[in-house]
Amino acid sequence: MPLFAEPALQTCPFRLSVINDEISQDFEHSCSVAAHDFGLSWIELRGMWNKNITDLSAKEVDESRKILEKYRLRVTDIASPLFKVDWPGAPLSSKGERRDQFHADADFKAQDGVLERSIELAKAFGTRRIRCFDFWRLDDQKPYRAAMNQKLREAAARCEKDGMILLLENEMSCNTATGAEAAETLAAVTNSNFMLNWDPGNAAAAGETPYPNGYKLLPKDRIGHCHCKDVVRKPGGGYEWAPVGGGIIDWRGQFRALAKQGYKEAVSLETHWRGAGTPEASTRISIKGLKQDLESDGLGC
Repeated sequence: MPLFAEPALQTCPFRLSVINDEISQDFEHSCSVAAHDFGLSWIELRGMWNKNITDLSAKEVDESRKILEKYRLRVTDIASPLFKVDWPGAPLSSKGERRDQFHADADFKAQDGVLERSIELAKAFGTRRIRCFDFWRLDDQKPYRAAMNQKLREAAARCEKDGMILLLENEMSCNTATGAEAAETLAAVTNSNFMLNWDPGNAAAAGETPYPNGYKLLPKDRIGHCHCKDVVRKPGGGYEWAPVGGGIIDWRGQFRALAKQGYKEAVSLETHWRGAGTPEASTRISIKGLKQDLESDGLGC
């Protein structure tokens, strides 16, 4: 059940949101900024008080619920670190990519517990959506792909027992990184409650043109969440994060396409860019760019 009633009037086609720790580790401050300064009704939960959300105590969960009530914020999903681990028995990737842990350090054997905890948290925070990943990227995933798909199927089946939706995020450091790879994983893992957390920024960081190229490959009815960030290409190769609207991603085209397909779930700002000096200052710039792109498309957000 939601923590409070749905507003009677919704002018935005999406659940415009921000990941809380992209503002601050002080959860009340993050909620105040999101609600009062950004004018949001939704927030995505990943970490607070220098803890991953899955490590919060019962007291901290209760306190965070009270803060959400105070600022009348609803939770889009639990941005858990589920399956952001090495696949057992597989050789480690030679790419040495940066691995964003967000205060999570559980190994593969602990993942069933991470899933159970994420389901508990989803119930506590009034959401049905839990984010996961496709294991740290391998140089050659083919020998392990069938087993990884089966693990994702089993996790989705466990979520279904409690009416939960499992959202796979395409992540450049994991085995599903792009729209093309996401389409393949979704085709293999057919559970109806297994959906995609579409992240065009991550796809661009992996070398894909996310919109329109990656997006056109996706089964549109299985996009269940969307992360918003931006990217620039470095002259010598590679990428850097950028403020939303200041990179290479055609966010205006992506927003139009999502609205046209009837997408009504979250568009959640995951800034990553730190060019303004602090997470909060950088996120303030990116939310402005995000809203400008939405407004340019005539979307009342």
